[in-house]
Amino acid sequence: MSFRLGLTGSIGMGKSTTARMFADEGCALWDADAAVHRLYAPGGAAVAPMAAAFPDAVIDGAVSRAALKEIIAADPSALGRIEQIVHPLVAADRQAFLAKTVSDIVVFDIPLLFEKSNENQMDAVVCVTAPPEVQRERVMERGTMTEAQFQAILAKQMPDAEKRALADYVIETATLEHARAQVQAVIRDIRENRLHA
Repeated sequence: MSFRLGLTGSIGMGKSTTARMFADEGCALWDADAAVHRLYAPGGAAVAPMAAAFPDAVIDGAVSRAALKEIIAADPSALGRIEQIVHPLVAADRQAFLAKTVSDIVVFDIPLLFEKSNENQMDAVVCVTAPPEVQRERVMERGTMTEAQFQAILAKQMPDAEKRALADYVIETATLEHARAQVQAVIRDIRENRLHA
């Protein structure tokens, strides 16, 4: 039975980089965002139910995230209906991944882990964090969103301090070397103290 480690953290905290570090150390890695991309791609499990519920959301046989954003902007209640379609499919994808993995530790990269109450399905949770100024700088450097969009995303996410308080492990990502050392320490702790407990 694999150890299920939830990995979460707010935007710009270094979660994707930290997830890759766990994979580099031999952990199996499941990525919630990648699962959604698979479900939305042509032939993906979300395409048919989305087409039935939101015909305008499917373009060229795939679910268009841009179209979904427009649908939600026009009707905020649509988000709940979209989540009712997608969340069970994402959960099924996660279970299928877990069933076929042979790694002793499986890392589940889930941005909204606490917000969606998925922590109960994990054996432990690690939260990645960075100082607010580092977080803001990272997000702005991407050049993909405005300050207002960044603040809107932050407003929807649980505050970093709350996530850290709820997590079993906290990884500070201000520098890569420090983050990698902490990843290795978490894995060591799980293997020595939690795997066979």
